[in-house]
Amino acid sequence: MGTLSSLVLAFTSIFSLVDPFAAIPAFLVMTAGDDAARRRRTAKRAAITCLIVLGAFGLAGSYIFRIFGITLPAFEIAGGIILALIGLDMLQARRSSTQEVPPDRREGAEKEDVGITPLGIPMLAGPGAISTVMVLIGPKPEVPKVIPVFVAIILTSLISYWVLAGAEMVRRRLGETGIRILMRLMGLLLTAIAVQFFVNGLTHLGVIKGTS
Repeated sequence: MGTLSSLVLAFTSIFSLVDPFAAIPAFLVMTAGDDAARRRRTAKRAAITCLIVLGAFGLAGSYIFRIFGITLPAFEIAGGIILALIGLDMLQARRSSTQEVPPDRREGAEKEDVGITPLGIPMLAGPGAISTVMVLIGPKPEVPKVIPVFVAIILTSLISYWVLAGAEMVRRRLGETGIRILMRLMGLLLTAIAVQFFVNGLTHLGVIKGTS
């Protein structure tokens, strides 16, 4: 797989899971009453938290594989199941419980600074995004794999900042219907990626034959 193809796969996978558009309603609730400058600061903290968390797991992924004796096929299959569950929720235009649950939103509305948690983690950098980063890099990091993933993480974090910083405008432009349509499209893409992860895991285990 070429570098460009790897970058496209990494970006679409990670961005679909982080999905800052789906976090807009929670962001607006948690920052209700804040002025524009404070909302931008909160969005910045959330984006930086997402960048640090995903980047850290990308760097530490190979060590986690070794320490716990986890094989890549096992992680691909587990990651595929997690992504499929999230994707199916998104196809119904609802935020997955692996990324956000009502107590997170209620707690966030009461906190002084919600940028790090619950916005940064787990709403943006949730279990699905973390596991995807680790699967994409794998137990043996190689430059052709690592660079596209980290570029995708940086791009996703930047876009997440822009989306959240302009959350009110984005919601006005897209509307609730537009956000739900976008979420469903990302859910469809994510479900397809989940199936591919699952197939890759079974192929690496020798259960099924790889396709050329």
